[in-house]
Amino acid sequence: MKIGMNMLLWTNHVTEQHYPIIEQIKTKGFDGIEVPLGDGDLTHYTKIGNHLSDMELGLTCVTSLLEETNIASPNPAIRQAGLDRLKWAIDMAQGAGAELICGPFHSAFAYFTRKPPTIDEVKWSIEMLQKAGDYARQANIILAPEALNRFECYLVNTMAGLKELLDQVNHPNVGAIYDTHHASIEEKSQKEAIQTIAPHLKHVHISENDRGTPGKGQINFDEVFNTLKNVSYDGWITIEAFSTIIPEFANAINVWRNFSPADEIYQEGFDFVKQKWIEA
Repeated sequence: MKIGMNMLLWTNHVTEQHYPIIEQIKTKGFDGIEVPLGDGDLTHYTKIGNHLSDMELGLTCVTSLLEETNIASPNPAIRQAGLDRLKWAIDMAQGAGAELICGPFHSAFAYFTRKPPTIDEVKWSIEMLQKAGDYARQANIILAPEALNRFECYLVNTMAGLKELLDQVNHPNVGAIYDTHHASIEEKSQKEAIQTIAPHLKHVHISENDRGTPGKGQINFDEVFNTLKNVSYDGWITIEAFSTIIPEFANAINVWRNFSPADEIYQEGFDFVKQKWIEA
């Protein structure tokens, strides 16, 4: 098991100005960071990857799709644009030396038709994820689509829904991420949800119900860590939390206040995750 820290607490575009933060993360004891894939080119991400390699830090990435790149869209051109965007993300992650890309890229983030998902939308998502998986295989990258709560997407909200999708994708390079925040909204229990998705589980986000410091909210983390141990999970456990530091990004994800101080989140969060894993 490796402990990671998602850089979205500080920025949606990691640059050299964030290197001091990464140094603090390493000093605390983290095994790596998670970098959002948005702006930038291959040169940019390769430079970041080289810097992390020099620091002996691991790397995972996170990305999402928007309405104009929705792989579940009825418009073939939009689906193709979404696949192209995923291929771009895979290229950037490969250049940076990442091993995995997670995020809600089974469909578009924060886009709604005001209807439940259709059979065709699920079919289109499956087809595009299979093609993206083929592209990821040659890059030695794992794709880990994420089920979001009902207020952020409508195609996949639960682990049961994500498992059904991935059973049909049936690709060795397409797995699942489990996020404790979304599960706290949509699932009956963290234990049952983790057990459901265990056959596909490749990545975990530890995120409190209020997106603040892990362990200072309502989520039953004893249940989370005990179940992860029981299903023999041994991948990344990455802390994800948000702030208002980047107003444009904060507004896009409906973050209107700071939930906890950033230093508290990563410092106390690391200690919390490490202790809970030991206890489990």
